[in-house]
Amino acid sequence: MKTFLIALLFVVIISQNIYSQKYKPLIEPFPGMVKADARLILKTGYLVVPEDRNKPAGQKVKIPFLFVRRPDQDPRKNITLYTTGGPGYSTTLNIDSISYNSGWLAYGGFIAFDQRGTKRAKPCLDCMEVATAIKRSYIEGKNKDSLVLAAVRQCRNRFVKQGVNLSAYNTIESAEDINDLRLALNVDSLNLVGISYSGGLMLTMARNHPEGVRTLILTSPLPGYVNFEEHALFNINEALEQIFRDCEADSADTKYKNLRSRFHQYFTSITGKKLIVSYKEKDSDKNINVAYNKKELLDAVINRLNSRQANTVPGVMIDLIEGRQDKYVREVLDGYFTGDANVSLGMRYSVYCSEQINYADYRLEKQQDQVLPWLAGYPFNNVNHSICGCWQVKPEPAIAKQPVYSGVPALISAGDIDPDCRPFYNRLIKRYMPNSQLLIIHNKGHAPGFSVDGTDYVKLFLANPYKQLVSESKNLIVE
Repeated sequence: MKTFLIALLFVVIISQNIYSQKYKPLIEPFPGMVKADARLILKTGYLVVPEDRNKPAGQKVKIPFLFVRRPDQDPRKNITLYTTGGPGYSTTLNIDSISYNSGWLAYGGFIAFDQRGTKRAKPCLDCMEVATAIKRSYIEGKNKDSLVLAAVRQCRNRFVKQGVNLSAYNTIESAEDINDLRLALNVDSLNLVGISYSGGLMLTMARNHPEGVRTLILTSPLPGYVNFEEHALFNINEALEQIFRDCEADSADTKYKNLRSRFHQYFTSITGKKLIVSYKEKDSDKNINVAYNKKELLDAVINRLNSRQANTVPGVMIDLIEGRQDKYVREVLDGYFTGDANVSLGMRYSVYCSEQINYADYRLEKQQDQVLPWLAGYPFNNVNHSICGCWQVKPEPAIAKQPVYSGVPALISAGDIDPDCRPFYNRLIKRYMPNSQLLIIHNKGHAPGFSVDGTDYVKLFLANPYKQLVSESKNLIVE
């Protein structure tokens, strides 16, 4: 009880620190952001707020949003707000047009809101140097980790010279951004939609501003209060176990017999080994020999643990074990050579370092290698302790690592082959939220959505958020 009271007091202190500062959220226009049906009422703009709310007269951040509704929809009620995951990805950049029958408009007005520091935001915390370093490590056969760290330092120095406070790009500030946008748009309360990281962001909003939240709709949410690094290989292994069990259940398919033991034996045996593939970069006529190892082979498997490709995973495993590897390695290298231009790595570093790496126990992380030797050494994230040592941001306050206790009604969906945000995390969220319901969807990966075999569970949930849902499919368990 004492611990809970201390945590509650900490929330009050955080709120007082933020709200004692005097500033007014502003809206600036952002013309031409998106095309919309002429019958719709569309507002696009930037939310303008302090970068650091403890220094309201200091540098400002500008965060893009769009707010769209049909003429007959209330501009204050039944509004859904969506922010994508990451952290580090843009929400609005992936929306180029809005039709009159766009999905979320079926439930009321819709807001798409970016995270501070992402594409279209000002400042944008891009670290393009890192992608260049990774590509160079393959071409020149140089140590990838050392090149990446040098690029991270270069990126950080650039932002520091610009006066950017990298510690101000965190989940608590982003939750305040959501609430400030709600107030600036004069919206009563929101249906908050989150995916992966932004699921944890929406939970933070529910904890700090319950008055602004009508419901939570979260797919594969990552609660900020877990130490992901200490679980990451276990998460992957659980997803692989689901694949193995599915193979065992298909007694007619004998070619996958003993797949689990074969996979474990092979990937344990190649730990530390270097292999070579001939690779030609896109738009190049020159082949180069590129070194790869277990990491790239596991990428080829784990990248397919999604709703679209899951059924191909057993066959890919067999190919890799039997030496038919080249096409899969080239596919993985294509991803590295192209780079992910949609993610703002600096923003990702700030969030991830402040609330995950700064709280993770490195000794526990390494114990996963001992228990799961077939996954040992796999770099499951593009943020790690060394990178965070270079990035140098302050840890989030301890309250960020406390479970979110909330009576807000919530709908949560989980995929049983998700290698990142396992149903374990979703059940943990549900434990502290008595009005939450969990959908576990069979043979679905990360972000499985809310429709199963033709039934839209969001529609059922929003019609009555407190009514118990019932599964109408053998592919769905409702908890």
